Amino acid sequence: MRILFFSVVLLVLTSCGAAKVNYDYDNQTDFTAYATYNYFGDMETGLSELDEKRLMDALDATLGEKGYQFAEEPDIFINIKSTVFKAQPANNVGVGLGGGNRGIGGGVSIGIPVGGPKMTRELQIDFVDSNKDMLIWQAISESPFREGDTPQEKSEKIQAVVDKVFSKYPPE
Repeated sequence: MRILFFSVVLLVLTSCGAAKVNYDYDNQTDFTAYATYNYFGDMETGLSELDEKRLMDALDATLGEKGYQFAEEPDIFINIKSTVFKAQPANNVGVGLGGGNRGIGGGVSIGIPVGGPKMTRELQIDFVDSNKDMLIWQAISESPFREGDTPQEKSEKIQAVVDKVFSKYPPE
């Protein structure tokens, strides 16, 4: 019974920190035709300089594993946008009052938020065909964000997001 309890607690704790990713792509695109990539020169990622370097290192490693090569004249240009926002707490405590007398009833209920707002980072990665100047693939992820993370924790979290984002690339 203890093992079951701890397994459930571990599952809940790990699922709270997972990135959520939404994908979109041009279904007329042949993704096997692309072999090289580069980043837009005028990208404004919204990340700190250190986090931007961490992200680009993670992207370079992941794309290298998928057979892509960095090139000055690429098949794909990559654009990155990031924003951090406060997510509304999902936990509420309800308080209710009710009463009734001789077929007449009434009630009042309110929800009180539990815990403070959580910081969330939204990361958007766009792939643009360099010849057609057309968006061909996009991933938007949301993941928990803490400003006080150590550099090691930041690197690990960014790598986890990149792994999740590219788990379904190229689309089938």
